[in-house]
Amino acid sequence: MVGLSSGEKHFIRGGIAQDLRSDGRQRLDYRPISVEVGIIPQANGSARVRLGATDVIASIKAELGKPNALQPDKGKVSIFVDCSPTAAPKFEGRGGEELSSELSVALQRCLLGGKSGAGAGIDLSSLTIVEGKICWDLYIDALVVSSDGNLLDALATAIKVALSNTGIPKVTVDLGTSPDDQPEVDVSEEEFLQFDTSAVPVIVTVTKVGRHYVVDATSEEESQMSSAVSASVNRHGQICGMTKRGGAGLDSSVILDMISVAKHVSEHLFSVIDSEIAAAEAAANS
Repeated sequence: MVGLSSGEKHFIRGGIAQDLRSDGRQRLDYRPISVEVGIIPQANGSARVRLGATDVIASIKAELGKPNALQPDKGKVSIFVDCSPTAAPKFEGRGGEELSSELSVALQRCLLGGKSGAGAGIDLSSLTIVEGKICWDLYIDALVVSSDGNLLDALATAIKVALSNTGIPKVTVDLGTSPDDQPEVDVSEEEFLQFDTSAVPVIVTVTKVGRHYVVDATSEEESQMSSAVSASVNRHGQICGMTKRGGAGLDSSVILDMISVAKHVSEHLFSVIDSEIAAAEAAANS
């Protein structure tokens, strides 16, 4: 928890009310976003994203696995978040473990949709190699290096960028002579297929401070919030998932307002991320 004096709290709330936040932003402005790709050579894809003073890393590892019996035509994706104890004092001990678990669940909900796969921002069917027998398992590991608020948006951005940097090895399959035979798979070490991220959403967290909404809240601003709604939005403006934080109950009309803000802001966020990915890839290849 950020320790603020009554004067500092008044300053933060007053600035938000006047649409001039303490760092000079307006209520619906993000802090500068910077992106690096390919920072972990051993991974299939990786990225580092800095959102102001919030700094996160995501890596993608693809391994051969067997599809779930209930979803034989889909691959599997697992998301794990680790909050480094050095990122913030609150991450030490159980605090860090609880937040890591909370963020992992929120990302699963926002990026992978429901258990049925409905609303999934990551196309699990694209990970199938042989239906019911072989698929790709994607392990997404994210690390919070430093934290100054809005971790969920930063982590989702890092995952999206890392997926855009991910190459899935090309495979050749020998199905055998009998349907009961276990297929033999030859995994190429030289040819890779680019992971399609066109449907992967961004997450926009809308934070309610007083009577107003802000996006990309800093830790100090988050300490003054009554509630926050995080919505994952795809390029078509469709909501793929949602999660809420904060103890205050919200009227349905307020939630709809916050979702509307998230959809509006997502358009600019997609543009910024696309531009940063292109610049990062150019820098990595130069």
